[in-house]
Amino acid sequence: MVDLTRRVESGMPTYPGDPAVSVEPHATHERDGYRVSEIRLGTHTGTHVDAPAHVDPAGATLDAFDLEDLRFVACVVDCRGTGTGAAIGPDALPERSALDELDALVFDTGWADKWGTDRMLEHPFLAIETARLCAERNVAVATDALSPDPSDHETDLPAHRALCGAGLPIVENVCTLDALPGDVFELLVCPLRVDADAAPARVVARV
Repeated sequence: MVDLTRRVESGMPTYPGDPAVSVEPHATHERDGYRVSEIRLGTHTGTHVDAPAHVDPAGATLDAFDLEDLRFVACVVDCRGTGTGAAIGPDALPERSALDELDALVFDTGWADKWGTDRMLEHPFLAIETARLCAERNVAVATDALSPDPSDHETDLPAHRALCGAGLPIVENVCTLDALPGDVFELLVCPLRVDADAAPARVVARV
Protein backbone atom coordinates (compact mmCIF):
# COMPACT_ATOMS: atom_id res chain seq x y z
CA MET A 1 0.00 0.00 0.00
CA VAL A 2 1.51 3.33 -1.09
CA ASP A 3 0.12 6.45 0.57
CA LEU A 4 -0.29 9.28 -1.96
CA THR A 5 -1.72 11.73 0.59
CA ARG A 6 -0.50 15.10 1.86
CA ARG A 7 -0.42 15.56 5.63
CA VAL A 8 -3.07 17.98 6.93
CA GLU A 9 -1.45 20.50 9.29
CA SER A 10 -1.68 24.11 10.38
CA GLY A 11 -0.37 26.62 7.87
CA MET A 12 -0.09 24.12 5.02
CA PRO A 13 -0.23 25.42 1.43
CA THR A 14 -3.68 26.08 -0.04
CA TYR A 15 -5.06 27.14 -3.39
CA PRO A 16 -5.07 30.97 -3.60
CA GLY A 17 -8.16 32.34 -1.89
CA ASP A 18 -9.09 29.09 -0.15
CA PRO A 19 -9.47 28.98 3.65
CA ALA A 20 -6.33 28.69 5.73
CA VAL A 21 -5.80 25.40 7.57
CA SER A 22 -5.44 25.09 11.32
CA VAL A 23 -5.24 22.06 13.60
CA GLU A 24 -5.36 23.32 17.19
CA PRO A 25 -5.97 21.83 20.65
CA HIS A 26 -9.53 22.08 21.93
CA ALA A 27 -9.07 19.83 24.97
CA THR A 28 -5.77 18.56 26.39
CA HIS A 29 -4.69 15.70 28.63
CA GLU A 30 -3.13 18.15 31.09
CA ARG A 31 -6.23 20.34 31.43
CA ASP A 32 -9.15 18.03 30.62
CA GLY A 33 -7.87 14.48 30.98
CA TYR A 34 -8.39 13.71 27.29
CA ARG A 35 -7.42 15.17 23.91
CA VAL A 36 -9.70 16.75 21.28
CA SER A 37 -8.47 18.84 18.35
CA GLU A 38 -10.29 21.53 16.42
CA ILE A 39 -9.70 21.42 12.65
CA ARG A 40 -10.53 24.33 10.36
CA LEU A 41 -10.08 23.87 6.62
CA GLY A 42 -11.68 24.23 3.22
CA THR A 43 -13.11 21.35 1.26
CA HIS A 44 -10.20 21.59 -1.21
CA THR A 45 -7.46 21.18 1.41
CA GLY A 46 -4.39 19.13 0.60
CA THR A 47 -4.99 15.85 -1.19
CA HIS A 48 -8.69 16.00 -1.97
CA VAL A 49 -11.45 14.96 -4.37
CA ASP A 50 -13.54 17.37 -6.43
CA ALA A 51 -17.14 16.34 -7.08
CA PRO A 52 -19.10 17.54 -10.13
CA ALA A 53 -20.89 20.05 -7.86
CA HIS A 54 -17.61 21.98 -7.65
CA VAL A 55 -18.24 23.55 -11.06
CA ASP A 56 -21.79 22.44 -11.95
CA PRO A 57 -24.73 23.74 -9.86
CA ALA A 58 -26.70 20.63 -10.85
CA GLY A 59 -23.76 18.26 -10.38
CA ALA A 60 -23.53 15.49 -7.83
CA THR A 61 -22.00 16.22 -4.45
CA LEU A 62 -19.36 13.98 -2.98
CA ASP A 63 -21.67 11.86 -0.84
CA ALA A 64 -23.47 10.69 -3.99
CA PHE A 65 -20.44 8.54 -4.88
CA ASP A 66 -20.46 4.91 -3.76
CA LEU A 67 -17.26 3.26 -2.58
CA GLU A 68 -16.94 1.41 -5.88
CA ASP A 69 -17.13 4.75 -7.73
CA LEU A 70 -13.88 5.74 -6.01
CA ARG A 71 -11.95 2.54 -6.64
CA PHE A 72 -10.01 2.61 -9.89
CA VAL A 73 -7.74 0.60 -12.15
CA ALA A 74 -5.11 3.26 -12.82
CA CYS A 75 -1.71 4.00 -14.28
CA VAL A 76 0.72 6.90 -14.12
CA VAL A 77 1.12 9.31 -17.04
CA ASP A 78 4.66 10.69 -16.90
CA CYS A 79 4.42 14.39 -17.81
CA ARG A 80 7.58 15.54 -16.04
CA GLY A 81 9.02 16.73 -19.33
CA THR A 82 6.17 19.21 -19.84
CA GLY A 83 7.31 22.81 -19.54
CA THR A 84 6.42 25.23 -16.77
CA GLY A 85 2.80 26.33 -17.12
CA ALA A 86 2.43 24.32 -20.35
CA ALA A 87 -0.50 22.24 -21.55
CA ILE A 88 -0.40 18.43 -21.49
CA GLY A 89 -1.68 17.33 -24.87
CA PRO A 90 -3.60 14.16 -25.73
CA ASP A 91 -0.45 12.59 -27.16
CA ALA A 92 0.69 12.06 -23.54
CA LEU A 93 -2.17 9.60 -22.94
CA PRO A 94 -1.90 5.83 -23.34
CA GLU A 95 -3.11 4.37 -26.61
CA ARG A 96 -6.89 4.10 -26.84
CA SER A 97 -6.85 0.32 -26.51
CA ALA A 98 -4.95 0.66 -23.21
CA LEU A 99 -7.14 3.55 -22.11
CA ASP A 100 -10.21 1.35 -22.45
CA GLU A 101 -8.79 -0.94 -19.73
CA LEU A 102 -8.38 1.92 -17.21
CA ASP A 103 -10.66 3.81 -14.85
CA ALA A 104 -8.22 6.59 -13.91
CA LEU A 105 -5.01 8.30 -14.96
CA VAL A 106 -2.56 9.76 -12.44
CA PHE A 107 -0.67 12.66 -14.01
CA ASP A 108 2.88 12.99 -12.71
CA THR A 109 3.85 16.56 -13.63
CA GLY A 110 6.81 16.65 -11.25
CA TRP A 111 5.13 19.52 -9.42
CA ALA A 112 4.76 17.57 -6.17
CA ASP A 113 8.31 18.79 -5.51
CA LYS A 114 7.13 22.41 -5.82
CA TRP A 115 4.57 22.05 -3.01
CA GLY A 116 4.78 25.09 -0.75
CA THR A 117 7.25 26.98 -2.97
CA ASP A 118 6.83 30.15 -5.04
CA ARG A 119 6.53 27.95 -8.16
CA MET A 120 3.59 25.90 -6.89
CA LEU A 121 1.11 27.75 -9.13
CA GLU A 122 3.16 27.35 -12.33
CA HIS A 123 2.32 23.68 -12.87
CA PRO A 124 1.51 22.03 -16.21
CA PHE A 125 -2.20 21.49 -16.85
CA LEU A 126 -4.46 19.40 -19.07
CA ALA A 127 -5.23 20.74 -22.52
CA ILE A 128 -8.96 20.81 -23.09
CA GLU A 129 -8.59 18.08 -25.75
CA THR A 130 -6.87 15.85 -23.17
CA ALA A 131 -9.58 16.40 -20.57
CA ARG A 132 -12.34 15.80 -23.12
CA LEU A 133 -10.75 12.55 -24.26
CA CYS A 134 -10.59 11.32 -20.65
CA ALA A 135 -14.22 12.34 -20.15
CA GLU A 136 -15.31 10.57 -23.33
CA ARG A 137 -13.55 7.38 -22.19
CA ASN A 138 -15.00 7.68 -18.66
CA VAL A 139 -11.52 7.90 -17.19
CA ALA A 140 -11.10 9.92 -13.98
CA VAL A 141 -8.08 12.14 -13.42
CA ALA A 142 -5.68 12.53 -10.52
CA THR A 143 -2.78 15.01 -10.51
CA ASP A 144 0.16 15.85 -8.28
CA ALA A 145 -0.49 19.53 -9.03
CA LEU A 146 -2.97 21.97 -7.53
CA SER A 147 -5.39 21.53 -10.42
CA PRO A 148 -5.81 19.99 -13.88
CA ASP A 149 -6.45 23.60 -15.00
CA PRO A 150 -3.98 26.51 -14.79
CA SER A 151 -3.56 28.01 -11.32
CA ASP A 152 -1.38 31.01 -12.18
CA HIS A 153 -3.93 32.98 -14.22
CA GLU A 154 -7.66 33.43 -14.72
CA THR A 155 -9.38 30.43 -16.30
CA ASP A 156 -12.90 29.13 -16.84
CA LEU A 157 -11.71 25.71 -15.58
CA PRO A 158 -12.27 23.89 -18.88
CA ALA A 159 -10.67 20.62 -17.72
CA HIS A 160 -12.80 20.64 -14.57
CA ARG A 161 -15.91 21.30 -16.62
CA ALA A 162 -15.17 18.50 -19.10
CA LEU A 163 -14.44 15.90 -16.41
CA CYS A 164 -17.05 16.95 -13.86
CA GLY A 165 -19.55 17.38 -16.68
CA ALA A 166 -19.09 13.68 -17.38
CA GLY A 167 -19.80 12.90 -13.73
CA LEU A 168 -16.17 12.09 -12.96
CA PRO A 169 -14.33 12.98 -9.75
CA ILE A 170 -10.99 14.80 -9.87
CA VAL A 171 -8.22 14.04 -7.36
CA GLU A 172 -5.70 16.82 -6.71
CA ASN A 173 -2.41 17.19 -4.81
CA VAL A 174 -1.35 13.55 -4.70
CA CYS A 175 2.30 12.88 -3.87
CA THR A 176 4.98 10.13 -3.63
CA LEU A 177 4.29 9.09 -7.21
CA ASP A 178 7.86 7.89 -7.63
CA ALA A 179 6.89 4.86 -5.52
CA LEU A 180 4.33 3.69 -8.07
CA PRO A 181 4.98 0.97 -10.67
CA GLY A 182 5.18 1.50 -14.40
CA ASP A 183 2.14 -0.67 -15.03
CA VAL A 184 -1.41 -0.66 -13.72
CA PHE A 185 -2.36 -0.60 -10.04
CA GLU A 186 -5.46 -0.22 -7.88
CA LEU A 187 -6.19 3.35 -6.77
CA LEU A 188 -8.35 3.74 -3.65
CA VAL A 189 -9.79 7.20 -2.92
CA CYS A 190 -11.45 7.65 0.48
CA PRO A 191 -12.79 11.18 1.05
CA LEU A 192 -14.82 12.38 4.00
CA ARG A 193 -18.46 11.37 3.56
CA VAL A 194 -20.00 14.81 3.25
CA ASP A 195 -22.62 16.56 1.13
CA ALA A 196 -20.14 19.01 -0.39
CA ASP A 197 -18.33 20.08 -3.55
CA ALA A 198 -15.11 18.37 -2.42
CA ALA A 199 -13.39 16.88 0.63
CA PRO A 200 -9.92 15.92 1.83
CA ALA A 201 -9.20 12.27 1.12
CA ARG A 202 -6.81 9.49 1.97
CA VAL A 203 -5.58 8.30 -1.42
CA VAL A 204 -3.80 4.96 -1.57
CA ALA A 205 -2.31 2.85 -4.34
CA ARG A 206 -2.35 -0.92 -3.90
CA VAL A 207 0.65 -2.22 -5.84
